[in-house]
Amino acid sequence: MKNTPNKKIVHYFVTCIVDFAEKNDISIKEAFFYLKKYNGIRFLMENYDIEHTLSKDDTLDALTRVTRQNGGSTV
Repeated sequence: MKNTPNKKIVHYFVTCIVDFAEKNDISIKEAFFYLKKYNGIRFLMENYDIEHTLSKDDTLDALTRVTRQNGGSTV
């Protein structure tokens, strides 16, 4: 990913956060801070080139795995 995010990348991140919030029945704010705390945001940043080509379910499953591996619990 380039150092300066473009609108497409920002939109993708926002979509992932909203989808994660909906899947886990939490607020968007809670989802953002949870993903930030347990490296979900970092995962999306580091793997954007691959993740944005996958299905929403695959990305949400990956975010769940990553956050659990980094100390998160079931939200």
